[in-house]
Amino acid sequence: MASEAEYSEFEEKVKRTVYLDNLSPQITESIVNKSVSQFRIVKNVQFIPNYLEKNIPLSRKPKQADAVVSEISHKPFMVGGMPRPVRAHEAKPEMFEDRPAKPGREIQFLWVDKKDPDFEVANRLKQLAKDHALEVDIVLNQQVKVEEKLAERQQLALKVNHEKFEMINGVITDGTAKCLANRYHIRVADHW
Repeated sequence: MASEAEYSEFEEKVKRTVYLDNLSPQITESIVNKSVSQFRIVKNVQFIPNYLEKNIPLSRKPKQADAVVSEISHKPFMVGGMPRPVRAHEAKPEMFEDRPAKPGREIQFLWVDKKDPDFEVANRLKQLAKDHALEVDIVLNQQVKVEEKLAERQQLALKVNHEKFEMINGVITDGTAKCLANRYHIRVADHW
């Protein structure tokens, strides 16, 4: 059983925590750390062990956690130089594996006999959990495919923009821009 002080310390930890979801399954702790660091100092990043691969970055102070939630809601969350549709929420105690038992609360469990009417309910819940795991696996595989297509499009856009920059830079450095400026009587800066 946890003491009042231990549970109070845990509640403070929850207040300092920001919960991020809608992240790519390919995201890493370092990417989340760098991305959230644009808003506030990050103490650490921890993945919640569940089927949806969501993250919890921890902040140093409760007010910082509130600020991160607010800022991510109003500004784009940048990953690899590209905005991502990430959502930020305040963390809940249920998200932590290491949460202590609430003082004064007692949890009881028992094995359900096959003849018990609750046995069928338990079996349906067990099957429902298996179905959800399968559905989540399918959704995550589809999300990975979408992320890969997005990465390809972003890479292509980056390549096209780089080629445009190189073309403009070439026009400037080879004297074509200066020649056109003289032809059309446009005053240009001396650095050309």
